[in-house]
Amino acid sequence: MIGLSTERSPSTKVVVPHFIAASLALIILSILTFLSANSFIGSFHTQYILTIVHIAALSWGTMIIIGSLYQLIPVVFETKLYSESLAIFNFWLFVISISLFAYSFWASKLLDLMPYSSSMIFISVWLFTINIILSYKSANKKDISAKFIITAIFWLMMTSLLGLLLAFNYKYGFLDNTNYRYLKIHAHFGIVGWFLQLIMGVGTTLVPMFLVSHKLDNKKIERAYYLLNTGLVLLYIDWQFLQTSFLIYLYWTIISLSIIQYSSFIYDSYKNKLRKLDIGMRHTMLAFVLVSLPVIFSAIIVFIPYTQFAFLKNIIVLYGVSIFLGFFTNMIFGQTYKTIPFIIWLNRYQKYVGRAKTPFPRELYNEKIANIQFYSYNIMLMTFTVGILFNVLLLVQIGASLLIFTALLYNINMFKIIFEKKEIIMNK
Repeated sequence: MIGLSTERSPSTKVVVPHFIAASLALIILSILTFLSANSFIGSFHTQYILTIVHIAALSWGTMIIIGSLYQLIPVVFETKLYSESLAIFNFWLFVISISLFAYSFWASKLLDLMPYSSSMIFISVWLFTINIILSYKSANKKDISAKFIITAIFWLMMTSLLGLLLAFNYKYGFLDNTNYRYLKIHAHFGIVGWFLQLIMGVGTTLVPMFLVSHKLDNKKIERAYYLLNTGLVLLYIDWQFLQTSFLIYLYWTIISLSIIQYSSFIYDSYKNKLRKLDIGMRHTMLAFVLVSLPVIFSAIIVFIPYTQFAFLKNIIVLYGVSIFLGFFTNMIFGQTYKTIPFIIWLNRYQKYVGRAKTPFPRELYNEKIANIQFYSYNIMLMTFTVGILFNVLLLVQIGASLLIFTALLYNINMFKIIFEKKEIIMNK
């Protein structure tokens, strides 16, 4: 894992706060999910579900991705982060703006607070973008992984811009009456353009590195990149301007082919691995298996007429759940167990190598707790899914309770890694 660090790596003061904030956000997310269990089997387009979705997307997913990117930029771009001071300032701006934004949804402050909190998020996203683009400008390495990351950041900018327009539209109503169309575009810019593409770009570097895999077909990655962005651009053009009812099948096929190409690359990495799967890579590999679920759910939504499908609402909810909880969260769990222990080890123990007995990065967390978390999380996912599919509130509540339990276990390990100092015994 030495590839995670170079002499250009940023200070832990830049990276670690993002992991702490995201870990705490996961607890808040799980508690709100339990309190809003009714909304998952009722009318899902509620202030509570919108709050949960945005906490999952921003406070949990995007927060931890940004922290990871700050550590990975020197590796992927072979250059230093442009400004650590800007990154630290932007972290606090992001925390404050997301907190206000989530509260504006939960408390239905759509006219009062939302336009201003969304403006702060917009500014934060653009400051992050400026920092990354200026870093990329001096990059010594601009391969396909870097291309994925830069393109993902472009889609993040577009997501934040459209989100800002939607927030001000609540107050001023300047968009047309087809607000749902803009919400669909906003959601898929974020899900496909930002999250999926960023995971693909980072995974291109990290998965083979963690599995110690060699001789992989990078043409699959190239095809995945162009298919994904072609499908997303065509989808936007159609939803924004053409509004056809039949071309959606083509766009779904193009994006699905991108996911298949990328999944094939990951499978090749797994087949050629030289290292056994630890808890981090078990989560990661499971995430790539579970990416099939949103593909399946989206196929049902696209190919089965609304009037002939009684469970359509349930499938739409499961589409979102399978993305944020099935794929993204398993991926985040996996990569944090691989990255944050090593980042802390480098900062705290590397200087003692050769002079004292030091712990291994995997010894910085409790493996038993991590294993319990792995099983509780995936039992939660199955319970939650069945409860939503068949409108069983009790199962949704049990699933949400397990999510709280999982979030607590994850936080115990994250705080153990970050704050617990192992005893150093100097060599005689």
